[in-house]
Amino acid sequence: MPACLLNDPSRTPFQANPFGWATAVPNARYSCKLRARATEVLVRPGKIIGVGRNYVEHAAELGNAVPERPLLFFKPPTAVIGDGDPIVLPPESTQVDFEAEIGVVIGARLRRGTEAQARVAIAGITCVNDVTARDIQRREEQWARAKGFDTFCPVGPRVVPVAPDRLTELEVVCRVNGRERQRGRASQMAFGIVALVAYVSQAMTLEPGDLIATGTPAGVGPLQPGDVVEVEIPGVGVLRNPVVA
Repeated sequence: MPACLLNDPSRTPFQANPFGWATAVPNARYSCKLRARATEVLVRPGKIIGVGRNYVEHAAELGNAVPERPLLFFKPPTAVIGDGDPIVLPPESTQVDFEAEIGVVIGARLRRGTEAQARVAIAGITCVNDVTARDIQRREEQWARAKGFDTFCPVGPRVVPVAPDRLTELEVVCRVNGRERQRGRASQMAFGIVALVAYVSQAMTLEPGDLIATGTPAGVGPLQPGDVVEVEIPGVGVLRNPVVA
């Protein structure tokens, strides 16, 4: 893993496992590895908060403007699957899109926190695929159903602590069947990672294990049965999931 992610003595291993379905990597000082199979997921995050239209180019490709304030939504914990588990395309949708995102795992309780407090509350970074039934999203004013189907929140393969001053250097990449489809950096976000954590905490108390999906860059597109979609954050790992009907 790149030193820029791990070379920070203030970022210690999890003393208590804040991410419910994570297990410690033997002899690994700075990371927790997510269990790969959904059957091993014993505890899910209490909340999964998504952020819509947080990259200017992605908002534009869907015909939207970047909001004045972060646009928040929820995904249910039952949507979570791990690395290697299949994304199941539901019969209710004719267009299910991939959305590669940088996931922020909360490690300490935060209520109405400042940005300085938000930095301390971040336990680590993981890969998230905010799978979305795009046709349903376009039809319905609320996004809960479009983003909430079972298997629509792949997360993994591990949680890695990152020095707060390096968060803007994070990059997320998406590949479908080996072809790159998305690439974006945290520095391109309309609302940065620390600011998002602090903002969310003004409305709702963040608890250890909560997950914030920080938005997707441009390039989203549909998935088909037989596809394999990968979300990679260099230094964190590759989240890989097959797609089935």
